[in-house]
Amino acid sequence: MILFPAIDLKDGNCVRLVRGLMEQATVFNENPAAQAKDFVAQGFEYLHLVDLNGAFEGRPVNAGAVDAILGAIDIPVQLGGGIRDLATIETWLAKGITRVIIGTAAVKNPALVIEACKKFPGRIAVGLDAKDGLVATEGWAEVSDLTVLDMAARFQDAGVSAIIYTDIARDGVLEGLNIDATVALANAIDIPVIASGGLSDIEDIRRLIAANCKGLEGAISGRALYDGRIDVAVALRLLKDAA
Repeated sequence: MILFPAIDLKDGNCVRLVRGLMEQATVFNENPAAQAKDFVAQGFEYLHLVDLNGAFEGRPVNAGAVDAILGAIDIPVQLGGGIRDLATIETWLAKGITRVIIGTAAVKNPALVIEACKKFPGRIAVGLDAKDGLVATEGWAEVSDLTVLDMAARFQDAGVSAIIYTDIARDGVLEGLNIDATVALANAIDIPVIASGGLSDIEDIRRLIAANCKGLEGAISGRALYDGRIDVAVALRLLKDAA
């Protein structure tokens, strides 16, 4: 399994939100590229990026910060936020993003996911963010009537490389991953699942490993890393030993 360090971009800064609320943003680094280099130095092998402004505005906003990050590191990067059409996908992949994450557009325009997977096999992920089990869109500002499992099942045969499942109620508040729901989703579909939202300490890593779920690709960590709640060397060693 992979532990993905998260860099969420708001107004060019590296921030963390509380339950997706833009007005509750804490700036952790005004230099996202430097933060990315620090994550590489710590031993991480895959970076998770979110253009928060883009997620709300429906178009890329923090391209300058993303470009700086791509120029500073040489590990794979996955990116979500404001990706609503094929042209945007093509632009990000051409810039060097390894995998793009389609969120709102996956719910409102599933044909885009299918088309993108055909054109860019292995490079398209779907982000499913849940409020009380229902998929939320538009930077979590809107809640649909679709369950996460119903939505994920639509892409079973599309060629999606991963589903990133976020429990919004836990995001940014260090209450622990919703491992039961994540494992249930991973067991119900053939697409690899990445856990997100609430990872709080090394015990979450141990619980992920103990779940022994082949469908889990890994987990995303944000605030717990910035707050120093996780011994990165120990976490990465545990995951490597479990591989």
